[in-house]
Amino acid sequence: MTDNMEKKNWTNEERANLADQMDKDLDNFINSLEKKRYTEGWPEDKWQEEFEKHPFFMKKSPEPGDEVSPLMEGLQQLKYDANENTPEGKKNYFLINNSTKYFIIFIFLELAANYKEDGNFNFKCKKYRLAILSYTEGIRSKCNDDNLLAQLYNNRAACHFMIKNYLSCLNDCMTALKYQSNYPKAMSRAAVCCFNIKKYTKCIDLCNKYINEYGDNNEEIMSLLKNSIIERKKKERDDRMKDARLKKLETEEDRLVKAIIDRNINIDIPIGKMTIDLNDFVPQIPQLSQNRVKFDNKTNRLVWPVMILYPETMQTDFIQSFHEDTPFLDQLEDLFIEPPEWDIEQRYIVDNLNVYFEGKDKKSIHKVDISRTLSSIISRKQFSLRCGTPSFLVLIAESEAEKNFLKNYKL
Repeated sequence: MTDNMEKKNWTNEERANLADQMDKDLDNFINSLEKKRYTEGWPEDKWQEEFEKHPFFMKKSPEPGDEVSPLMEGLQQLKYDANENTPEGKKNYFLINNSTKYFIIFIFLELAANYKEDGNFNFKCKKYRLAILSYTEGIRSKCNDDNLLAQLYNNRAACHFMIKNYLSCLNDCMTALKYQSNYPKAMSRAAVCCFNIKKYTKCIDLCNKYINEYGDNNEEIMSLLKNSIIERKKKERDDRMKDARLKKLETEEDRLVKAIIDRNINIDIPIGKMTIDLNDFVPQIPQLSQNRVKFDNKTNRLVWPVMILYPETMQTDFIQSFHEDTPFLDQLEDLFIEPPEWDIEQRYIVDNLNVYFEGKDKKSIHKVDISRTLSSIISRKQFSLRCGTPSFLVLIAESEAEKNFLKNYKL
């Protein structure tokens, strides 16, 4: 085409025809292309579910074990994968494909710092146990930065403090001070923990150390120091009183054991045990476990827990306080003032009862003179005290049940 070629003048009709022809050519070209379904998009029936899996639009973070989208998995690796991160940090680049565009991201990564950020976020949300897990993972990354480790331990201590795990808080505070000795937050919180777990001497030492390093302008520390001194004095006084009570109790227990031995009671103790102590008189029966033999405060005589067995009816009575000077008859009369519920025929009448105890070898049985006191009965050479509880068998005199029962023993 030459410069002097005359330009054609198009009429409106010609222009319209040309436009129609171009549209037809474009339609023919598109129709000639291979038919393919777009597969990279979200399916219509699951678009909302896929939408909520996208990191930019999800309403909550995935729970452990939940299936995550490839993009979310990539972001998790970006932040937490040990292959992509080091405790000291390194410069990495990542290529992210977003359908039509490619982004190259350069980022300075540090595992401990990432976990610290997560912990700080959970702490602000008052999710203290989750924050503890985050700080713990940061500590496990074995970062070589002492200041960062001190912060991780101190922050984890703050979480323990909020849920009143004072001992764990104290341990983390002391570890933080090892990495960073001039850490006032860790030192003051450690002092408070010591006070709460009643380690007053250590609390006083920490308060004094805080005052020496940071001055006496902290009212909380000054008040804590004053209260610790007061509470330590109270604790020392209480400990002295407790020791005195224990010594008095030991003296009373020794006197009680001596009184039992002086009565010449045969005591059944474990084989191989050479000495007798008060533990040998603790009842092994739950109903009497709180009623060990004791002194009567008025008469200075012994009061025993006693078990009464009725073999014929398979019933049992537990007498918590049987004074050793009480005749056995009196105690039986108290038991049968009214007929027990299980004695439907009212056969158990005191005058019609025989009382027995088993011998030391459990093969012999001995009849009790119920007119005698408990002390004189259990002092008999045939009697054996087992499990700290004198035990007796009550049967209806001359009954078939008594005859059959006695056949099992030597009289």
